Amino acid sequence: MAAERDAAPATALHYGAQVLRRHGRRLLLVFVALLLPLWAFGELADEIHEQEAITFDEPILLFAHTMARQGFDDFFVFVSKLGYAWGVVPFDIVLVLALTVMRRYREATFAAIALGGSALLNIGAKLVFARERPSLWESIAPETNYSFPSGHAMGSMTLACTLVFLAWHTRWRWLAIAVMVPFVLLVGLSRVYLGVHYPSDILAGWAVASAWVAAVFLSVYGVRLRPWHRHSGTGARP
Repeated sequence: MAAERDAAPATALHYGAQVLRRHGRRLLLVFVALLLPLWAFGELADEIHEQEAITFDEPILLFAHTMARQGFDDFFVFVSKLGYAWGVVPFDIVLVLALTVMRRYREATFAAIALGGSALLNIGAKLVFARERPSLWESIAPETNYSFPSGHAMGSMTLACTLVFLAWHTRWRWLAIAVMVPFVLLVGLSRVYLGVHYPSDILAGWAVASAWVAAVFLSVYGVRLRPWHRHSGTGARP
């Protein structure tokens, strides 16, 4: 009996080590891409719900406005349009259609749910929080709907995370990261520069988008599956 009690901690440690070895990356994904962003979004959302002013919002907006000049105006208007109607939305549609034509049905399903669901989630969140747009100056690209969270930030981050997750086990992952990280940052900066979003809107959009894509990825691929791999019993192409 004593020997069994002495062996129990070692057995538990051995089992824990096996779990971490087999599922450590997934657990890290859950923590970094799901739990931390949800915590960040929750903190920001609580401040908005309580109608509390977020200390860094106005100072950053005013600093961005001091940078205003014609060249920056043209550049950030262009980036802002790429971050939604001119770039992100068309690319989303083409990506899902291309994966479907390639008969990569699991990848197409993941992309469709991640990208389409993010847009619906943004619409719902805006209606729930009903935060008014900043009005510190008259924007050269005004918006009329609600502010929190930023749709441009959510859309660009959702696309970035979707591409990175799809490319992670391929040779294209570093290219996806190198292209999408500056793109996401520029889209977020453009919305602040144009005065149509508070910085907290951008951060909230990034946080909820990354958490949403991580949740969809884990739901579609589970613990063992991953993009692009053939799986027995699921047809020629998943």
